[in-house]
Amino acid sequence: MARHTRTCSTTSYRREGGFTYLAVLFMTATMGVLLASIGMLWSTAQQREKERDLLFTGDAYRRAIGMYYERTPGTVKRYPAALEDLLKDERQLATVRYLRRPFRDPMNLHGEWGIIRGPDGGIAGIFSQASGKPLKRNGFKDRDAGFENAATYAQWRFFYEPSPQPKLELLENGTTPASPRSPSPDTAPAAPHRRPG
Repeated sequence: MARHTRTCSTTSYRREGGFTYLAVLFMTATMGVLLASIGMLWSTAQQREKERDLLFTGDAYRRAIGMYYERTPGTVKRYPAALEDLLKDERQLATVRYLRRPFRDPMNLHGEWGIIRGPDGGIAGIFSQASGKPLKRNGFKDRDAGFENAATYAQWRFFYEPSPQPKLELLENGTTPASPRSPSPDTAPAAPHRRPG
């Protein structure tokens, strides 16, 4: 009788131990899945934050390059020879800064920008050298409309392109046509006279 009781308790102990082991395995697997999900969410949030930073920083450089170009002394416009020229414009008599400090590329570890050269060999724009695929696919501002469905961050190109100058048409006698002017209150045509009916 004692032997039968000992066998039952041993079997019962083994059964409880097996259930405990399975419960621990299940809890470990569940914790692993939860931690992996949290890690992916955190990684995605970090990438989206870096994308926002890249859009802000890239636009700051684009605007700075545009101001440098447009404020070139004289008639021949020039792009900056180096990004450092945006921190202090040596061409001006007074201190002029288009950027307060240099910005690093937030998408890669070394932080160096890819450079877009203008026709004069100066810097017309920048781009990230990161090869990752952007999470943001659409919903860009008009100035960044070309970024939609880009395969890599390197295709997000922030560059300044001056507006084309309007071409003047020449008349047969070599003069340009007068631009239409809206009439001023003094020269506005009189209203047509109506006969009393």
